[in-house]
Amino acid sequence: MSDLNKLTISGARDALTKGDVTSVELTEACLGVIEGQGALNAFVHNTPDIALEQAKAADARIKDGSATAMTGIPLGIKDLFCTKGVASQAASGILEGFKPEYESTVTTNLFADGAVMLGKLNMDEFAMGSSNETSVYGNAVNPWKVDDRILTPGGSSGGSASAVAADLCLAATGTDTGGSIRQPAAFTGTVGIKPTYGRVSRWGVVAFASSLDQAGPMTKTVRDAAIMLESMAGHDPKDSTSAELAVPNFEAMLTGDIKGKVIGIPKEYRMDGMPEEIENLWAEGRKMLEDAGAKIIDISLPHTKYALPAYYVIAPAEASSNLARYDGVRYGHRAKLEAGEGIVDMYEKTRAEGFGHEVQRRVMVGTYVLSAGFYDAYYNRARKVRALIKRDFDEAFDQGVDAILTPATPSAAFGLGEMVDADPVQMYLNDVFTVTVNLAGLPGISVPTGLDAKGLPLGLQLIGRPWEEGDLLNVAYALEGAAGFVSKPEKWW
Repeated sequence: MSDLNKLTISGARDALTKGDVTSVELTEACLGVIEGQGALNAFVHNTPDIALEQAKAADARIKDGSATAMTGIPLGIKDLFCTKGVASQAASGILEGFKPEYESTVTTNLFADGAVMLGKLNMDEFAMGSSNETSVYGNAVNPWKVDDRILTPGGSSGGSASAVAADLCLAATGTDTGGSIRQPAAFTGTVGIKPTYGRVSRWGVVAFASSLDQAGPMTKTVRDAAIMLESMAGHDPKDSTSAELAVPNFEAMLTGDIKGKVIGIPKEYRMDGMPEEIENLWAEGRKMLEDAGAKIIDISLPHTKYALPAYYVIAPAEASSNLARYDGVRYGHRAKLEAGEGIVDMYEKTRAEGFGHEVQRRVMVGTYVLSAGFYDAYYNRARKVRALIKRDFDEAFDQGVDAILTPATPSAAFGLGEMVDADPVQMYLNDVFTVTVNLAGLPGISVPTGLDAKGLPLGLQLIGRPWEEGDLLNVAYALEGAAGFVSKPEKWW
């Protein structure tokens, strides 16, 4: 078999089971293409020795009959996940040299199932960004290219999206605080699911905003997302927000039969100035689901317009609290002091040197909205808006809606450098369709469904009921089948 790196998880699993290929061969194929990925800058810490050791162990498991669906599958791991003995910097200078003595629950679960770690993937610093341009490693690059424009792979899971789209790995882990799995997936023609808050443990994942962060898989197909999510998910006593619920066999729920399912179309997601291509894609998605037997109804989510302002109060507030731990005392970067400077100088210089501009901006905003005199005016008000947004979704689901269809992003991938120096609010608007899902704690998935006029991928988002990832994946599976998206970027890197 050639081009082993281009296999899907399900395709590789079947080939491994039949003995047509070994995990070592799969892993070596991926390591080979990673060596030539310099222009994409997707992988930032390669772990070939660990990968080959895990691949050999996986082959032994396959031979003795103890393999799972993830056994022997080569993955990329977002740099936000702590991996024992391997650099885990959250793409930040302040965590320079940090190698944890522990493993995140997500990677522990994946490795227990026999998955293989190829290395760590690029991302926005502390997951704060929508274009992967805040990374201390330099930006990751979208493998899709048009008119010689170098495009963003999205953020914060930009390295994960780029690596999966370019077939550097079979799948990757991502995290989603306001769209950081779904937006990069839409920009790169891949699949990304943010599970219900609490479905996947946050333990060992470097925190951005603890009430919003959620890990999930980024894959080439919906079936692969179902397989990988089952491995990642599960109750974890080390995470107090982890749900004590059984994890279903998500792949077994992919029947493609959505007859009678009710799909809601929220009128508030028709924004002023929305590109016609996005409108048309949304209409096509609606028709695809209708043709598959679903019932389409118009719904209202009246507090949608307040979601972005509420998110950009709550998320920075939580970030300012979480990032207070990075002080240069115990680990990571520590500033050098001049004679006569003391501990306060060390804190200030370390944080000024270690944090990038966007992280500093959000920490300052977060500290401001939590300060005396502003706490009620901003933070408490944002929390109330969040409750109203969740109530909007609850009422829609109470009306019998099974899933909600929206655009995933307001545009196709934009060029690197086109927004980073502009008004930061313009960058934040990339999350306009995704932040509501995090605020309400719901599962959401981005499915590639078409190309824009320039040949760049576009995605649609499906939002599901809480804890019903199986049903959501099945609707996504039907949409994927109807869209028939098979386009891949032409290799230029």
